[in-house]
Amino acid sequence: MQFLGLLLVTILGLSACFEHPGSYHHPISTQSQLVQRYFDQGLVLAYGFDYERAFHSFESAVKLDPDCAICYWGMAYVLRPNLLNTRMDHASILTSWDALQQAIALIETASPAEQAYIRALAQRHSAQTEVDRTALKRSYANAMEQVAHQYPDDLDAATLYAESLMDLSAGDYWEADGQLKPIGRKLLGLLDAVLERNPEHPGALHFYIHVVEKQHPEWGITIADRLRALQIPTGHLLHMPSHIYLRVGRYEDAILVNQQATERDRANAQIFPQSGIYTLAHRLHNLHFLWYVATLSGQQEQALTAADQIVKLIDTQVVRQPGYGAFQHYLMLPLFTLLRFGMWREVLHQPAPDLDLIYPTGIWHYARGMAQLARGDGEAAREELEKLQAIAANPTLNEVTLWGINSTADLLQISTKVLSGELAAKQGKTAQALALLKQAVQLEDQLSYDEPPSWPLPVRPSLAAVLLANGEPAAAEQLYRQDLALYPNNPWSLNGLARVRDLQDQIGVKTHLELEPVLESPVYR
Repeated sequence: MQFLGLLLVTILGLSACFEHPGSYHHPISTQSQLVQRYFDQGLVLAYGFDYERAFHSFESAVKLDPDCAICYWGMAYVLRPNLLNTRMDHASILTSWDALQQAIALIETASPAEQAYIRALAQRHSAQTEVDRTALKRSYANAMEQVAHQYPDDLDAATLYAESLMDLSAGDYWEADGQLKPIGRKLLGLLDAVLERNPEHPGALHFYIHVVEKQHPEWGITIADRLRALQIPTGHLLHMPSHIYLRVGRYEDAILVNQQATERDRANAQIFPQSGIYTLAHRLHNLHFLWYVATLSGQQEQALTAADQIVKLIDTQVVRQPGYGAFQHYLMLPLFTLLRFGMWREVLHQPAPDLDLIYPTGIWHYARGMAQLARGDGEAAREELEKLQAIAANPTLNEVTLWGINSTADLLQISTKVLSGELAAKQGKTAQALALLKQAVQLEDQLSYDEPPSWPLPVRPSLAAVLLANGEPAAAEQLYRQDLALYPNNPWSLNGLARVRDLQDQIGVKTHLELEPVLESPVYR
């Protein structure tokens, strides 16, 4: 049987099958076990946002069973604007439309539930390039709501309905005061109901993490652990628990799951057709997450290795294309790593980016300014600051964004305030330094939520260090605790609290400060 499967893969050009698709199964109208397996695999991959490989899986099912209407539905389902990519190119529009028309042509051969899926998806697609896709998304969500109500025992119908609502809300589930918006409550109600009946549903587990991670990551701990235990062999689903682990201070677990994800990405690259968004985004996202957690938890070698792997994956021509500003940010991760760990000599030996890469050039000057300050050369730091300020004023930076979430203009404004504040602190201009660093904290807080955070070097510990150096341990302690609330147990702020305690002991201030064991790690100062 295994030999026959390999022969079919070779002769028919089919996608490879997973070693196992987890415990997930969605029975469809087919007599072929292999077609069923490809369908299950395709939907698991789609639940993991791995749309290219999902398409190949559904396409393989169609090659084996050309009369499988729901398999054509799968091809059309994954070729649509989604949470990761709101745009569709003309070729994808035509391919998805053709697949949907095939599903409609075969609809009488499908089960009633499959027919409902196909009719609902027909509300989502259009053969036109210029069309109100928000209206299409809303129509699809309304249709999937009816499908979920019509088939209450179909957990995928409920999960796909939840996903359709996520597509409409674009991640906006929480009020400014930390309370769930109505859409957030609706989503958690749907996903909780699915997980109550199938605690291992891959789509519901994945989507649940995305809903809760921003404001209440602790709600997702059990969910993350459950998804991790499934070991579904697709990189993004292996990685997803780290969105929770990072926010609750489980850094070792976050590193381990991202290591698994990057290894799986490497393996899948050998056995699956691969192109487009997954290679350019998901694989880099998993490595980026690994890098961020390593820097946050003080693991220098791990961070340097991850940054190097990221740079090796990036096509330097793609970084100049519209929509790929995040790749310019990724190119600077090695430099951010050197900054984070105080490797000042290495910072100053880094070559300048190409001049047409404005954002990387700005970060390069920022890093050099910080290094010159650390080496005691205030004049050289001032020169780097002036160059950074000139670059940060370039209006084109507003168009270069990190996946449309935050602009590189915002990031260079933060870097300008930080370098200006640190320079003022070195010059003994304490009031000016504090004002500038407080502005940097405000700018950092105003960034839209993203994981990992768009600005990779938290500013609060820098501001706290200036306060501590100027005899204000209480104010410094407050900032360190704020940083620890954002990233529990991170050694940078734990070490900051230890220095607060030391200073309070020296000046005879009674303190009730209790510290968890402080990890061995470099510190800001």
